[in-house]
Amino acid sequence: MDYDRKSTVSSFYGGRKSSIDALNQDSAQPGAAHRGRDDGSSFFSPERPSMDPLNSQRGASAGYNRGSFFHPGREEPLKGGRDEEKDVGGETEAWDVYADFNNAGPRYSSAYGLGQTQSGYTQLPPTPSLPKDESLDQEGKVEMITVPAMGPEWAKDEMRQMTKAGKRERKQESRKEFWKSWSRGERGLCGRYFTRKVLVFFLFGLCAVIGIILAFTIPRVPAFAFNAGTPLVAATGDWSTAVPTIFSRAPANFSFPAFASLQADTNANYIPVRFKHMKASVYDLDTNRLVGIGDIGAFTLPAKEFPKLQLPLNFTYIISNDSDTTWNNWYNACKNKGLYADGKRTPVKFRLVLDMSILGLPSSHSTSAQISDADCPIELPMNSV
Repeated sequence: MDYDRKSTVSSFYGGRKSSIDALNQDSAQPGAAHRGRDDGSSFFSPERPSMDPLNSQRGASAGYNRGSFFHPGREEPLKGGRDEEKDVGGETEAWDVYADFNNAGPRYSSAYGLGQTQSGYTQLPPTPSLPKDESLDQEGKVEMITVPAMGPEWAKDEMRQMTKAGKRERKQESRKEFWKSWSRGERGLCGRYFTRKVLVFFLFGLCAVIGIILAFTIPRVPAFAFNAGTPLVAATGDWSTAVPTIFSRAPANFSFPAFASLQADTNANYIPVRFKHMKASVYDLDTNRLVGIGDIGAFTLPAKEFPKLQLPLNFTYIISNDSDTTWNNWYNACKNKGLYADGKRTPVKFRLVLDMSILGLPSSHSTSAQISDADCPIELPMNSV
C-alpha cells in the first residue's frame, strides 16, 4: 500500500467546513488558522519533534494541533454584559403574556412568517346564543305545554310488591340469596371481607387466644394440709374471748375457741387466688358428730407459694348426759396432764371439711382432711368436772 499520500478528507486537512451554529452561519472562516497540513509535514516529516525520551535535544510532542479539529463556531456569549436595548435608545412596549395565545395583541413569535404584521391574526367567530326553552308571545306571557298524566296501569304482581307482605317476601328472598352466596364463598359478611374461609380462620384464632388467656387467668382450687406438729392451736387475740371455754356434765356440753393451722399450695395458679369466703366443719372421727364450725370470710392467697393460714374454729357440742362417746373423747383429750400417770393426754381425732367460694369459679368447692393424733388446744384445770 502507498502510505505517502494525502488524505481525501478535506474537513480534517483545512477544507472549508460548514458551521452548525445558527447564529454564526455567515461568519467568515479563518484561513491560516484552519489550513490543513499534509502528511509529510504533520506525520511523515523527519524533522518533526521526537517522542523519544533519550533524545533530549527535541521537545516531546503528541502531534496535537488545535486547527485540525472541528471549529466550534462562535465562542462569545449571545448577549454581552451590557443592555443592548439601552444602546438603541428606544422604549419597548410592555410584554404581553397572552400575545401568542389569542388573536387580540401583538405576536412575538416569528415562526412561519406570523407576527410580522397585524394581518396575521384572525378574529374568532362570535358564539351563537343557546335557544331559549320558553317562548314569549306578543303579550309577554309564557306558553306552557300541558302533558296528560298517565293512568295507574299496575299489574297484579306490582300491586303485591307494594304491600307489607310483598316487602317482607322480598327481604326474605334477599336474606336467602345473601346466605347462599356467603355459604358458597362468593361474598363476605361486610362486602368482600369476612368470607366463609376468613371467618373460620378468624374464629379458630379467636378461640385459641381465649383458651390461652383462660389457661393463665382461671384460678385453680388450692390444696390444704394441716401442720404436722400442731394441727390445732390455742386461740389468741380477740378470738380467745369471743367463745367461752366450758366443760360441763349436766347437761353434758363443751365449748372453746381454737385455730386450725393450715398450709395452702397455690403453685398451680398464675394469679393470686381470691376467696369470697371459707367455711369449716369439724367432725369427730369416731362418731362422725359435728363438734365445731368456722368461717374466715373474704381473703386472698398469693400465687406460686405455700402460704400459711390460721382458720378460727368454734368447738361447741351439747348432749343430754356425760355418757356420750363424743363428749368423753374430747373431755379426756382436754383434761389436765397431771391426771395422767405418764403425763400424756389422749389425742383428739377429727375430720375437717372446708367449703370454699373462689372468685372466678362458677361453683363452690370443698376439700377435707383428717387428723388422728392431734393435741387438744386447751388444758382443763386439775379440779375440773
